[in-house]
Amino acid sequence: MAGAGAGEEDAAWERAISAAVKSAPLSPFSAPKTLTLDGAVKSSTGRLPSPALFDRFPSLEELSVAGARLSSLAGLPRLPALRRLSLPDNRLAGAGSLAAVAESCGGTIRHLDLGNNRFAAVEELAPLAPLGVESLDLYQCPVTKLKGYREKVFALVPSLKYLDGVDAEGNDRLESDEDEEEDEDEDEEGDEEGAEDGEGEGDEEEEEGDEEEDGEEEEGDEEEEEGDEAEDEEDEAEDDEPESGAAEKSEVVNGNKSAGSALPSKRKRDNEDGANGDN
Repeated sequence: MAGAGAGEEDAAWERAISAAVKSAPLSPFSAPKTLTLDGAVKSSTGRLPSPALFDRFPSLEELSVAGARLSSLAGLPRLPALRRLSLPDNRLAGAGSLAAVAESCGGTIRHLDLGNNRFAAVEELAPLAPLGVESLDLYQCPVTKLKGYREKVFALVPSLKYLDGVDAEGNDRLESDEDEEEDEDEDEEGDEEGAEDGEGEGDEEEEEGDEEEDGEEEEGDEEEEEGDEAEDEEDEAEDDEPESGAAEKSEVVNGNKSAGSALPSKRKRDNEDGANGDN
């Protein structure tokens, strides 16, 4: 019966995950980066579903499982990109639960919400000490009632910036700080994508630059050829000018000679006509 109950619970988790995936913002060809399962399943075993149900989401960055009656995180799978884990309103306690968090996403986790669980001693938080957790919420957990609770937790987790929404000096966390962290996360993703795209774009730009250089060289050769042709035409024109001038001079000279030779003949006729008249 216990196996049948676990199987039914896994089926309930699978339905909840499928519904959450459909409502999660994502492109048609990519897996979701955010998965919210708050109140979707009330576990009768106190455990998460089979790790195989989460193995489909290796790029998951945010996971929220609130109000699921969890008392163990033994089924938390390896989530190498997870930055934000929210597990409030459950029944979690002990260092074992946080050891599972460290094993699952210890290298990337930055925000951990454990509010309204059953952590009662600061020592239970020891698995978080070597991680890079920047924001930790333990509101309404028994540990928050201990004397010196805040000072001890900040001393235990050196990377911690905010505990229950307040920094070590007692200043509330501002929304602008959250926006800056989200922008930093987006910038990191953009840099990675840009680095991949930049390689292809660089090759295209190099090819375009080579084509432009080839085009400029061809245009330069054409202009040089046109310049040479123009110079040849000018040289030919200069060669023709002396000949034309010589012809004109020749015509002028010949014309003057013809005119000179015709003038004595006219005078001779006039003299003959005058002599005949006298006779």
